[in-house]
Amino acid sequence: MWIAPERRSLGRWAVPGIVLSAGVVVGAVLAADGRSGTALVALAALAGYAAYLAYRRNEPALPLSEGFGSGTRARAHLRAAAMTGDVLTVAVVGALIVQALRGADITAYAWLAALAGVTYLLSALAGGRGL
Repeated sequence: MWIAPERRSLGRWAVPGIVLSAGVVVGAVLAADGRSGTALVALAALAGYAAYLAYRRNEPALPLSEGFGSGTRARAHLRAAAMTGDVLTVAVVGALIVQALRGADITAYAWLAALAGVTYLLSALAGGRGL
């Protein structure tokens, strides 16, 4: 029986799996250092980011909405907005992990990561795509 390449490709799961594995490793390192609360926050942030990457793994292209207008300019604007969100999310989660491993306060980064996750969740639900 033939299985379509996009259905059998493990490549689409590689990055979410690596991010989740990194979360487990960082959580274990922090827990071994006696910082179990920070370990749970770091693990939750990386698990949430892995879930975000897994959710978006099958997106062939960005959907257009009326808020961006139509045509080439609208697509460019929508891609720029999505790329900005992606980069800022990576920066916040990365800063949270670096600060956690350094032993510094992660409260501000944890709140920003949670805000990013909740915002994306609400946007996905409101956008009609669903979970």
